[in-house]
Amino acid sequence: MASKSSTEPAHPAPHAVHQEWRTAQNSASYLLPKINSMSEQNPKLKLLDVGAGSGSISATLAQLIPDGHITAIDINPDILPRARAVAEMVGVTKINFEQGDAHKLPYADESFDITICHQILTHSKESWNVLLEMMRVTKAGGIVGAREGDLDTECIWPELPGLLSFHNFAASMMKDRGTSTAGRQLLPWALKTGVARENITLSWHMVLQNERIRERALKSKRMTEDGLNEIIKDYEEWSRREDASIAMMQGEIIIHK
Repeated sequence: MASKSSTEPAHPAPHAVHQEWRTAQNSASYLLPKINSMSEQNPKLKLLDVGAGSGSISATLAQLIPDGHITAIDINPDILPRARAVAEMVGVTKINFEQGDAHKLPYADESFDITICHQILTHSKESWNVLLEMMRVTKAGGIVGAREGDLDTECIWPELPGLLSFHNFAASMMKDRGTSTAGRQLLPWALKTGVARENITLSWHMVLQNERIRERALKSKRMTEDGLNEIIKDYEEWSRREDASIAMMQGEIIIHK
């Protein structure tokens, strides 16, 4: 299928702690038409969210399929209580949160109608194996969805030294564990799993950020105290400027099993 692109405003705080600004609407919009059509045919959809973090996407997806069920997993058990609290805050009950590794999902073959992930493939050296696992647990006729940023496309204005330093730091961390160009590699990763090209829908999404970034949690032995202070100082300056903006491309893919 042909590639397409889209552009829309981002949430005011794209790097807030635990990413609780993320919702199905602003972070999984590429999936919503398919989820809605599948829900019309089968209201009791089973959906797996891999690497769900604090669960804000999972919880808002649960609102969209009230008769279905969401399973949300994350490798970090410490985030699960927060995820449960987020689900409770938005009033969803047909959702459960579990610890699990994306490289070895703890579920039987063909357990879910829909399996998705958001910004986790970038943290793996063998992202296609994560996609293979996601496909394994997805039923025939179901879909696998992934959305990944492409940090190397990030553009920020004004180009304050601390902001550029943080960009380089983040890219370095990603490359240690995975890659900073996940968005552009979604299609080749999917093809590497053996999926036919005609069963893959690829799109690009431009995130435009014109609001202020209020907070970034920065903890790393690679950064000196002076370096961290410069980043904080420049972000504070950036947040006060009327001309502050940031943009980055996001790759999106739907695999039809």
